[in-house]
Amino acid sequence: MHKIYTNIAQIAGDVITVEADGVGYNEIARIETRYGESLAQVIRLDGKNVSLQIFAGSRGVSTGDRVKFMGHPMRVPSGTDLLGRIFNGSGVPLDKGPALSENMIDIGTPSVNPVKRIVPNKMVRTGIPMIDLFNSLVESQKLPIFSIAGEPYNELLARIAIQAEVDIIILGGMGLKHDDYLFFRDILDEQGALSRSIFFIHTAADPTVECLLVPDISLAVAEDFALQGKKVLVLLTDMTNFCDALKEIAITMEQIPSNRGYPGDLYSQLASRYEKAVDFDTAGSITILAVTTMPGDDVTHPVPDNTGYITEGQFYLKNGVIEPFGSLSRLKQQVNGKTRDDHRAIMDTMIQLFASYREALEKRSMGFQMSAWDEKLLKYGRIFEDQMMSLKVNIPLEKALDRGWAILAACFSPEETGIKKSLIEKYWPK
Repeated sequence: MHKIYTNIAQIAGDVITVEADGVGYNEIARIETRYGESLAQVIRLDGKNVSLQIFAGSRGVSTGDRVKFMGHPMRVPSGTDLLGRIFNGSGVPLDKGPALSENMIDIGTPSVNPVKRIVPNKMVRTGIPMIDLFNSLVESQKLPIFSIAGEPYNELLARIAIQAEVDIIILGGMGLKHDDYLFFRDILDEQGALSRSIFFIHTAADPTVECLLVPDISLAVAEDFALQGKKVLVLLTDMTNFCDALKEIAITMEQIPSNRGYPGDLYSQLASRYEKAVDFDTAGSITILAVTTMPGDDVTHPVPDNTGYITEGQFYLKNGVIEPFGSLSRLKQQVNGKTRDDHRAIMDTMIQLFASYREALEKRSMGFQMSAWDEKLLKYGRIFEDQMMSLKVNIPLEKALDRGWAILAACFSPEETGIKKSLIEKYWPK
């Protein structure tokens, strides 16, 4: 039996408070108004006072309306019928396709027991040299893309969605502009990747609570597919919008704010989502890439600051490229020794020389005289930026390694690179 109450004690913004017994956290309720039904989710329990966030907003809700608790958390459909489909943050179709009601699964469940996980050891190829060669993405890894507003992070995510060697792509959009949503839909459709993709989209005009649901829905569906043996890549944009939604609701609930107004449990809220990344011992995997925009390019802002403690590195997207310094995949050593025997040598050497190129640029800007070695570094850096760092470069790892050797040979002698002789003899361009 569903529990029905008619004693709404308070309406504050999109949050209502009801006196009720035996209700669980995150439980779903239906609010019956004279205008129809609205879904709501329990977001706070304080004795008999139960606070619910209304998905569609509290407009039209009055204190005498009926609140029917469903006895379970939010559920969404899963399975192959979702492939190629686009839904909103509540799981309602946006693509004019049929609503789905079979194979319903709970969202917001606990992360996987570490005993059931295996050590990440497989690379996810993306066709982007700055990822594949220098900071390899590993199956079951959780990585943020730190950026600022205006950078092409959505274009980067779309390209990864098209090229990543995985079975299923799940895109969770939070606070997207309508044009961004259309961009993802159209480019994945044009490139033939929409058929293996599932979209859960919250736009800036949608209710705040749907923004909070997007990561949980995306990750719940991802976990269901992973348990069926699929390699799933979850792309989330933008986790700062998710955190701002948490802050908005915390203010409505009159919670004591923490750093810059964010709730005190911000770390736990982020960790509970990121820790869904997993490589199952006997099934598939979930890999998470999540955009985190940094207000004012401030890495000490609470959102990137907390994120950095949870994730296994980060990509810095700056000036339209993945910045070599600051970007880090802490698990890359798990895979780049298994790709090709020159991978680590090329990776280390090219980054070391690029660091020297940056120093040569600084010397030139300060008016110092350039040596012959400095001129070689300047030539190398320009080629590296054009042929490796540019996001227009689209080549598999092996070609990127060959290109790395070609760039080194165009600028330096073998001895100047410091690479061991056996690799020079095997790979140096003749």
